[in-house]
Amino acid sequence: MHRPIRIQVNINLGPGVQVIQAVFFGICVLTDLSSLLTRGSGNQEQERQLKKLISLRDWMLAVLAFPVGVFVVAVFWIIYAYDREMIYPKLLDNFIPGWLNHGMHTTVLPFILIEMRTSHHAYPSRSSGLAATCTFSVGYILWVCWVHHITGMWVYPFLEHIGPGARIIFFGSTTILMNFLYLLGEVLNSYIWDTQKSMEEEKEKPKLE
Repeated sequence: MHRPIRIQVNINLGPGVQVIQAVFFGICVLTDLSSLLTRGSGNQEQERQLKKLISLRDWMLAVLAFPVGVFVVAVFWIIYAYDREMIYPKLLDNFIPGWLNHGMHTTVLPFILIEMRTSHHAYPSRSSGLAATCTFSVGYILWVCWVHHITGMWVYPFLEHIGPGARIIFFGSTTILMNFLYLLGEVLNSYIWDTQKSMEEEKEKPKLE
């Protein structure tokens, strides 16, 4: 009885991160379409709405899409390589095909990197960005604990194999890691676009005869 319930919980929670990615990339598409439609229109209201959409896109990448995407890929595959039964029991292969597993836990990272490389994103102030990332991390941890309180089971099997103290350390480390990934995204974004700007400026310099 317990195993089917656990599988159902894992299936329900797994796509949660994918929802973040789907919403983010949906906003990216909407931003691009809006930019094309408003280009040269001279409509100030449309341009104002477009700026709001771009700000939302940039905020989501900085606070959610990049940190969560990198965290999911890194942590999932590290634990999977160590002992897959602790995070993705082999029994799930009977319900979730391999390509869907990679869709949830692998392709997230390259798509985020491609988006970061092809579109410039303005990061929020570091203090507000880190505060938002911390809020999301703590909120997710509280949700995981709430599910355990209600069902008596941890949504991620490996949490059942460690003690209360180790769980506290893990949850604390998760929050710290998410903040580190936020900073990593900020640095990477600046590096990509500062480098590109420097290359463009170099091309524009008049060549010496």
